Amino acid sequence: MANKRDLKKDINYVLGDIIEAVYVWEYTNSDKNNTKSEAIIDEAIVTFDELIVRVNDKKVEDKKAHFKAINKDLETKGMALIEKINSL
Repeated sequence: MANKRDLKKDINYVLGDIIEAVYVWEYTNSDKNNTKSEAIIDEAIVTFDELIVRVNDKKVEDKKAHFKAINKDLETKGMALIEKINSL
């Protein structure tokens, strides 16, 4: 990873794409109940907020390890959200 800006962009793109995928599912399945899909969107927003707060934390000593951990969490949480979308 190059820098903090790239990590922020990755977080924004990944979670934005997940939210967009949920909106597409809701649009194509307008006859179904949207409570589960809305919960996925809420979870994506909470995940976004948590990760951005961690990225902006200035009290970190080893920034490289800290950013790698954030990137790993983004991947893990993103995959979990994608699996929830697939199970709708």
